[in-house]
Amino acid sequence: MAIPHAQPGDVIDVRPLASKLAASITNTLIKTPNVEVIRMVLLAGKALSEHKAPGEIIVQCLEGDITFTTMGAPKRLLAGDMLYLAAGEPHELVAVEDSSFLLTIMRPAASQQS
Repeated sequence: MAIPHAQPGDVIDVRPLASKLAASITNTLIKTPNVEVIRMVLLAGKALSEHKAPGEIIVQCLEGDITFTTMGAPKRLLAGDMLYLAAGEPHELVAVEDSSFLLTIMRPAASQQS
């Protein structure tokens, strides 16, 4: 069975999960050939080791406290903070406290990938 994603015109609730945060999981909200939006849930102490995204990314912290290391320096993201990275920029992150954030990945069109 395919995982349902938002369709054009759908309204998506991205408010903080608050008391439901610890029991929530990461899920993809929108997925098209050119853009993917994921609500990431990362509990305190959990980390994502260094990696690269296939396109430009925007990370918007919805709740919690995340240390996002990129370009040789740690960057602290709290609720309301946003970070942009160019395609292929190495990065890693750790949740200082239970956190959720929106990850938007913008993929180049197929004609631009050559």
